[in-house]
Amino acid sequence: MDGAAGKPDRILVVLLGVIGVLVAVALAVVFLRGDPKPLDENSPAGVVQRYSAAVIDGDTAAAGTYLTDEARDQCIEKFIGMPRPERVVLVDTNERQESATVTVSIVQSSDGGPFGPSEYESEDSFALVKSGGAWKIAAAPYTLLACTGTPVRP
Repeated sequence: MDGAAGKPDRILVVLLGVIGVLVAVALAVVFLRGDPKPLDENSPAGVVQRYSAAVIDGDTAAAGTYLTDEARDQCIEKFIGMPRPERVVLVDTNERQESATVTVSIVQSSDGGPFGPSEYESEDSFALVKSGGAWKIAAAPYTLLACTGTPVRP
């Protein structure tokens, strides 16, 4: 009888051990995956990746280097001071001869609210044009505007 009573305990211990190993592997994957691989800086997606990273880091000077002259002045006063996104994920790239559209998923979060922190995800697109042989952003989603120029009133 002692052997039969001990068998379920061993199965439970093995099961808990397997679950523990799976949790450890999942945590290792999440914490050790590092930064995303940089895309080709001469591609539309690479330009959007670098621009978005600069905006998230709050480096408007670096972000401004990826914009056309017209795009630098697209800021609208009501968007200045908006919280920066947490992450930007590439969804799709449609490249043409002299223009491109890069669609991204933008994740923003806030600390407020009656239930604690919340996260909001939206999909939007960048419009790019070739200027002097390089890709430049002609229009960015308003949540990713790098307000480097003088704000204009709507």
